[in-house]
Amino acid sequence: MKILLPAAIALFAIAAPASAQEESTDRRVRVGLGAQFKPAYPGAKDRDLRPLFDFDLARGVEEFRVETPDDRFGVRLISAGRFTAGAAASYQGARKDKDVGARVGKVDATIEVGGYADYLFSDNLRLRGELVKGVNGHEGLVGQVGLDHFWRDGDRYAITLGPRLLFSDDRYSQAYFGVSPAAALATGLPVYRPKGGIHSVALASGIQTQFGPRWGLFGYARGERLVGDAGKSPLVRRYGNRNQLSAGIGVSYAFTVKRKR
Repeated sequence: MKILLPAAIALFAIAAPASAQEESTDRRVRVGLGAQFKPAYPGAKDRDLRPLFDFDLARGVEEFRVETPDDRFGVRLISAGRFTAGAAASYQGARKDKDVGARVGKVDATIEVGGYADYLFSDNLRLRGELVKGVNGHEGLVGQVGLDHFWRDGDRYAITLGPRLLFSDDRYSQAYFGVSPAAALATGLPVYRPKGGIHSVALASGIQTQFGPRWGLFGYARGERLVGDAGKSPLVRRYGNRNQLSAGIGVSYAFTVKRKR
């Protein structure tokens, strides 16, 4: 689900001029608000309660586009048949020593920006890839590739389920899974310098329902397992958890924005 409303608004504003050049039609908008439990940071043992946002846009009488719960917020810039691509953004909160329970070093919060591409093999099967870079904070590259099956009945309901491969570069891996000499001295852990690559595998499921033309319900569940250098991290083994579980639920509201013809 899209979890960073400011980034959503910013990217939507960027896309607005391009939309204005298209044939003028009504726009249907669906916004959602709820709550979710997510790991406090990548590799964390504990989960935090956080707000959950959703934002969907459709033209005229078109159905809302099916999305999966862990899609980063995106603005479609290219559309060619079953292939689409565009800009993507997300937000990663800070990791502080008190979150870990040891002096392992702070990782500042960051906005992550980049792009996505997806391809529909059929109306019910989608392949999607995302790659973003931390503007500050971890300052690394991180992304994922996922394959999802959809079950839907128009806008009445949509259910998604699919596996994920998550990958990152050396900088991201060292920020969250590495142990610096200073952290080793403070905690007694061995110095650890993980490499980039596939750092976790996951399974994600989501649901979106409409009780009528206005109100609806949405939610998701996701299980993730750290692997490779991330899974071997002494920091994760002592202070964190290789299993990363998330879940959330919220209420949505849909409305139509009339446009001049």
